Amino acid sequence: MTQLVRLQPDARYATKPLLCQHDIRAFGALFLNYSAVIDLVPKEEYATPMSDTPTPKKTPRTMSDEHNRFHAEKRRARRDAKAGKQSHNDHRQKQRFKHARENTVDLLFYGLHTVRHAIINPARQKHRLFATANALKRLELDDKHLVDLPVEEKSPRELDKMVGSEAVHQGVVLHVSPIEAAPLSELGDERLVLVLDQVTDPHNVGAIMRSAVALEAGAVITTSRYSPVESGVLAKSASGALDLVRHIEVRNLAEALETLHEAGFTTIGFDSEGDTAFEKTPAQQKIALVMGAEGKGLRQKTRETCNLLKRLDMPGEIKSLNVSNAAMLALYIARGKLV
Repeated sequence: MTQLVRLQPDARYATKPLLCQHDIRAFGALFLNYSAVIDLVPKEEYATPMSDTPTPKKTPRTMSDEHNRFHAEKRRARRDAKAGKQSHNDHRQKQRFKHARENTVDLLFYGLHTVRHAIINPARQKHRLFATANALKRLELDDKHLVDLPVEEKSPRELDKMVGSEAVHQGVVLHVSPIEAAPLSELGDERLVLVLDQVTDPHNVGAIMRSAVALEAGAVITTSRYSPVESGVLAKSASGALDLVRHIEVRNLAEALETLHEAGFTTIGFDSEGDTAFEKTPAQQKIALVMGAEGKGLRQKTRETCNLLKRLDMPGEIKSLNVSNAAMLALYIARGKLV
């Protein structure tokens, strides 16, 4: 049996600040002896064997098709703006929106608030709920809401594959069908509504719907073209408001504004070149707030059709707001203008 000898350092070398040739030769011999002893010990007792297998690369995140399309659209818009061109030609843009609207028969909603309100909404057609065991408890739903809804338990990784790893699903995914937007004739006796002039970003429209519910707006009116259709991104951004707010869709926005005028609404468009601040607007019986898309703002025909053009004055260094933030602020001020 091989005996291991513990090597003791020579006291000489601890006191000398520099090494001479004799010291170097001594250290060399010491190292060789030490190596010889190490070679007698089986490798598995003092080291982990090296492997020739390369370290596997980290699996890249999977992005949903909806996420990829949205960001591809953003990249094209930036390139066109930099080149001084109009963002795409009308034909291609119409084809993209047509394709989006033809592919919304089956939707996947995700997120606790989004899924819960979709399940509770009797007008929403639900097909199947996919959830982790813990997330199913966190939905806090009565048995009556789940009695006719098939529930399938999934792992978080399986849900990632369904909606994309970038989606914050919180352990729940709901397979649903879209709800058809209502016509303007179903507005009823509402006194405060939001009108969106070709706001296409689903994140902004979802956030606007959330603010509309929080501040008790009667409806959100969008155009049938150049506005986002129901999708997982829109529903998640709305955080349940998609199934709470009345969504009205119109083909011609200028004609819709004229119809609102006949119903007693004062239509107020928001523009940085508005004549006065919105806070100084007199009280009204009914108010329709008209918000334009980021960048291009209100279209010329929309500006000409609105009763008033107002601006939102900001006291800080930044004078402009994201359209969803501007809509929330306008709604808050408008509630104090109703009589």
